[in-house]
Amino acid sequence: MGDQFLCAALCNVLGKVKLYLAMVSLQFGYAGMYILSMVCLKNGMSNFILATYRHVVATIVIAPFAFVLEREIRPKMTLPIFLRIVALGFIEPVLDQNIYYLGMKLTTATYSTAFLNMLPAVTFVLAMIFRLEKVDVKKIRSVAKITGTAITVIGAMVMTLYKGPVIDFIKSGGAIHHGTTAESANKNWITGTILLLGSTCCWSSFFILQSFTLKQYPAELSLTAMICFMGMVEGAGVSLIMVRDLSAWKVGWDSRLLGAAYSGTFCSGIAYYLQGVAIRQRGPVFVTSFSPLCMIITAVLGAIILAEKIHLGSILGAIIIVTGLYTVVWGKSKDGNDSETDEKSNALEELPITVENGTNGIAKIVTVPASKNSFTTRGT
Repeated sequence: MGDQFLCAALCNVLGKVKLYLAMVSLQFGYAGMYILSMVCLKNGMSNFILATYRHVVATIVIAPFAFVLEREIRPKMTLPIFLRIVALGFIEPVLDQNIYYLGMKLTTATYSTAFLNMLPAVTFVLAMIFRLEKVDVKKIRSVAKITGTAITVIGAMVMTLYKGPVIDFIKSGGAIHHGTTAESANKNWITGTILLLGSTCCWSSFFILQSFTLKQYPAELSLTAMICFMGMVEGAGVSLIMVRDLSAWKVGWDSRLLGAAYSGTFCSGIAYYLQGVAIRQRGPVFVTSFSPLCMIITAVLGAIILAEKIHLGSILGAIIIVTGLYTVVWGKSKDGNDSETDEKSNALEELPITVENGTNGIAKIVTVPASKNSFTTRGT
């Protein structure tokens, strides 16, 4: 009995935290992708071709699972849903990723991921506009979400506007890129920042549109496969226009192949699916609230692999951002608890009420439906 109770308790805990674990794991995956992508771009690979190959791999990996596992539950395809998939394939795989890669080339991997900490705030605003997020300033959970989002934005601004002295945690000596400081001084940070802002808006729009699409097409794997396929087709068309040198498409057994395979498998295929599941259960704001963790992971990996410098402003901004992250997550967790309470109360309201009159020996059953104000009385 003790072992069964312990197993049941562990399963219950795992069921409650599995979404959190999945979102945290995704941030580690994204951090690795940003570092590998930066290496590919530094080695001369076109960002357009990298994005295209990324979704070739994602389609090959996800499509078989979608075809087999969802063949009985896959909804019927309609023209409105197809047009939304076309839009999703262009907004994120083509537009967002290419703008982001261009912005990262003009800055650094650490700076670009730090700037994406604006993602929860932008998504939160869009979710309120499209009524995907409920806000009631009289409830503490809504105040927590608003406050946490504001704290996250402040942390991102600290990282962006204040550098401070270099904090050398790791004595890398710049063995990989000796010219890092000189290269950073020559980067066009203003243009790169504008591109990163555009990328953030595109990514937030993708989450919002994905949320609406999942309501009409609740098959996460199939939707993921079709988004990756449309991103591959549309990305190939854009790449052929922007890169006219066919030799640029050659990929060997090097960082280019590793970058495309890794980002396509984990950061497009698996990520789109897990984000779709989380969006259906908790909404787009819950998904984006974990993105600040990626910046911290990327900063550490960037210092180790790319010899990028970590400044005091980055550390202070990271502390502020994590504080805002946990505030938002706490508010979202209260949303989930309240929704479960509402479901239980609605179920209780639908139960019939029986009133017995012992004097006359007559029993009356009075049923009060939750959706109606009237009641019916039946005598026996």
